[in-house]
Amino acid sequence: MQRIDATDSGYWLLTRGSTLHLNAGKLPFGTAHSLQLSGLQGMIIGEWENRPLWLVAEQPNDAHDYFSLRDLLYLPEQQFHLLSRGVEINHFLNTHRFCGQCGAETAQTQDELAVQCVRCGARSYPVINPSIIVAVRRGTKILLANHKRHYQPHGGMYTTLAGFVEPGESFEQAVRREVFEESRIQIKNIRYFGSQPWAFPNSQMAGFLADYESGEIQPQASEIHDAQWFSYNQPLPELPPTGTIARKLISTTLELCRAEDNQKGSLNVSIKK
Repeated sequence: MQRIDATDSGYWLLTRGSTLHLNAGKLPFGTAHSLQLSGLQGMIIGEWENRPLWLVAEQPNDAHDYFSLRDLLYLPEQQFHLLSRGVEINHFLNTHRFCGQCGAETAQTQDELAVQCVRCGARSYPVINPSIIVAVRRGTKILLANHKRHYQPHGGMYTTLAGFVEPGESFEQAVRREVFEESRIQIKNIRYFGSQPWAFPNSQMAGFLADYESGEIQPQASEIHDAQWFSYNQPLPELPPTGTIARKLISTTLELCRAEDNQKGSLNVSIKK
């Protein structure tokens, strides 16, 4: 980052953890002087509405109003990812102020996004935690779970299964393990769907689709309150917000359920003829 001059202008991203400052629902726009940001540390991380987007180093105990990044999932994907980038950069800089090898202070490097120890010279780079998220289909039904963090006395959100990738594990192995650990069922036909940066605080979610193979649902007591098979043509519980990869996986799987049901219907008609 560099010292922000009074004449620097554009849109400004101020973060606090996985929240960001909004003014009437929008990012602040103007000069650093008009927004009282002169002299702080910042860096340009991209463009926002054809203007520079400045990331401002987090300031302790500032008086701005902050809102969750989740509230902006409705934004176009490219914009949401850019905000995620800013949140993750500030998280990285805040959590790597000291060297992990010798404990001395670090300084941001000029040639790349990294910090370097002022004593031993060790470099550290932004940490991205890989995780998987998977939608499982059984014929015309989808597996959805109510995680304990989403539980409410009269319902709560139901979503797909997910978890972090462990050392020495492929994404596909992580998918099989997480599904079995959380539901005790076996799956097959695992295929890649897409990914989403998830700055809560620094994950990269790799999404997959899979088909049921065997077993009966037994929710993992420590993490899952309830898990069920839901038919595509019956009322569904509360689902993740639009814009999340979880919702995209669910929507795609429901379409696959509908297609299979239509195919069965066409087959039955042909047999009757």
